[in-house]
Amino acid sequence: MTLPRQNLAGLGILFVLVGVFCISINDLLIKQLSGGYPLHQIVFVRSGIGILFSLMIVQYEGGWGILRTDHPWLHAMRGILIVIANMTFFVALAVLPLADATALFFAAPLFITLLSIPVLGEKVGPLRLTAVAIGFAGVVIMQRPWADTSALEVSRIVLLLPVLSALTYALNQLLTRKLGVSSKASAMAVYIQATFILVSVAFYVVAGDGRFADGATNGSVIFLLRAWVWPADSDIWVFAGLGVNSAIIGYCLSQAYRLADAATIAPFEYIGLPLAVVWGFLIFGDLPVIEVWIGITLILSAGLFVFLRERQKARVVARGQIKGRH
Repeated sequence: MTLPRQNLAGLGILFVLVGVFCISINDLLIKQLSGGYPLHQIVFVRSGIGILFSLMIVQYEGGWGILRTDHPWLHAMRGILIVIANMTFFVALAVLPLADATALFFAAPLFITLLSIPVLGEKVGPLRLTAVAIGFAGVVIMQRPWADTSALEVSRIVLLLPVLSALTYALNQLLTRKLGVSSKASAMAVYIQATFILVSVAFYVVAGDGRFADGATNGSVIFLLRAWVWPADSDIWVFAGLGVNSAIIGYCLSQAYRLADAATIAPFEYIGLPLAVVWGFLIFGDLPVIEVWIGITLILSAGLFVFLRERQKARVVARGQIKGRH
């Protein structure tokens, strides 16, 4: 049975809300583990568990046959993009407050709206482009370019990492939209998990003994390159939870961007901003500085404006189609 377009959009929004909530839990748990384990070990365990659940969903959605694809290189590119997005974000998260890293990452929906023009051929009017520019102004404010480097708690490179993560994540989601026409969400989730496993194994082969972390003083570098260790008993359940959570995230986001337009889905990812502030305060006792609050306000306002304009445009198009039938 084919659902009406508005119902598909509603389902897409539901999937993205669930996915973003799970992302907030994922970020919280990884930040908690970042003090004792290397990132590639966390990614390996998380994706190893996640791929098992994703394969179960593959069986539910149609069996092994849906894993076949006519676009293997596009799926590989999508996997590499999401690996870069995750790695750069988590490396920054090890030393940045949760709300700060998340707020900078939320340039992603702005990138999605902007890049949907050349990649998907979607039309974005001057008002929405202005809103995107205002949102990026918020990103610049959070970077505090006027501040002396000694006044910043982290290096400027670390502050730029969540923005790089946002860009690669946006490109990944636009590829999801293109590939979702011929690929099931569960299959795309399996491809992503497999890419994570391959990359984390490569990191283990090259740096799993921790030799490149010896003498390092930067928290992000240590998190990326420290040696693998056997998890403490209390952390095993955290690793297991990350794996299940990873499967849910991969499926929900792939499904969301299959079912609805990128510009419709993207603004709902902003629920992650207040969630990050809440988790950061409740768990780590962190509250954003004034520049981050201003940046959050600008980005959130820009995203909501873009969403409202998109919905208004969709209603106008729908009314035109209804009149055309009569």
